[in-house]
Amino acid sequence: MRKSTPVPPASWTDPRHRLGLQGEEVAIAFLTARGWTIVGHRFRIGRQELDLIARRGTLVAFVEVKTRRGEGYGAGREAIGWRKRQAIGRVAEVWRLRHGRSGETYRFDVVEVLLRSARNGGNRVVHIEDAWRLS
Repeated sequence: MRKSTPVPPASWTDPRHRLGLQGEEVAIAFLTARGWTIVGHRFRIGRQELDLIARRGTLVAFVEVKTRRGEGYGAGREAIGWRKRQAIGRVAEVWRLRHGRSGETYRFDVVEVLLRSARNGGNRVVHIEDAWRLS
């Protein structure tokens, strides 16, 4: 079985992928400005991935980033249904087993990014801490 190499973002043709990466970069800047250290970006297991893994002290947040250009499709958090949460949880467990440390606490966060021009007030970022829990 051949291992595929990631395609560099500069060659992406799907505008949704570019939008997602742009939103993740905004989320990284937002979180690091608030004391978080990004310890993982696009951690992938098979076809599933964690957008960001952020650490502050002994707290680790698995962060799903939802990026929009407008508010016509609703809030980003509304796009994270039960199946998506379960998939994120499975990938988070693999990350925890590989990279977790004794004494850490884990949670699932959402960062919503609304990309707007500086003329329109700039980007809006909402960090939803402990957005859901797996049963």
